[in-house]
Amino acid sequence: MTTPRDYEGSLAAIAELVALIERTVGERGTVGIGIPGMISQRTGVVKNANSTWLIGKPLGAVLEERLGRPVRLMNDANCFALSEATDGAGAGFDCVFGVILGTGVGGGITIGRRVHVGANLIGGEWGHNPLPWPDGAELPGPACYCGKRGCIETFLSGPGLAADYHRQTSTDATGEDVVRRERPTRDLRHDDPEHEARRRRPGVDPDERRRVARGVAQRLGPRVPLGLRRGRLVVPATEQNHRHDDRDDRRRRHPDERDDPPGHRRKGSPHRAPCSRYALGSTAR
Repeated sequence: MTTPRDYEGSLAAIAELVALIERTVGERGTVGIGIPGMISQRTGVVKNANSTWLIGKPLGAVLEERLGRPVRLMNDANCFALSEATDGAGAGFDCVFGVILGTGVGGGITIGRRVHVGANLIGGEWGHNPLPWPDGAELPGPACYCGKRGCIETFLSGPGLAADYHRQTSTDATGEDVVRRERPTRDLRHDDPEHEARRRRPGVDPDERRRVARGVAQRLGPRVPLGLRRGRLVVPATEQNHRHDDRDDRRRRHPDERDDPPGHRRKGSPHRAPCSRYALGSTAR
């Protein structure tokens, strides 16, 4: 099924997929969906989604009406991080930061195999932080759909990678094409006609790899060592305690960007939670 690029098409595709699954298994099921962005707890509509046609739409309420049952929605990076923490790359770790590098840049944090949602259900979000430690060529940064400039997502997402490649080479290519061109020539036989072509063809700028490391280091702290293993970004175990405080996140945001009215304080789960180990998985979306 082709991914739709409009709101009505997305609703129809979800309904079709649910119907197909139920016909296949022969029974009616519950519905839970990981979505880009999140549902505003104040307005009930989607915000912060790189699938921009969903922004401002009451996705949950409309799906419940169409499907005739409750529908649970959660940020897709939170779902991904919880899955990896349960039985994936982060299994056995106390604290897991799962990173999505694909159409957008997202992240989720789990502590003790429970999602740390934060004040606005996106406690692990890092794609709309400014690119840390930018050099002169990276300022003020590309424009982002969120209205800011220089967000990490404008550099490290698939579309961001393609745009950066175009700026450097004046060549149009998808993010997948750019990564494919980065394949080491040593993986090709010397008599392969692609060998010389790939050797001469520009690939992923080394700055892109440094930008990933800079962005993750800002999120986790400068003393956490980073490594690349088989295409997966890994944060090794460390005994040093790190704390994530979503109250700090809220102080850094403009009051108009918060869901809560000024002066409101949420009750419930504690804000601070110590983390002694990290594992990081990545996937494309």
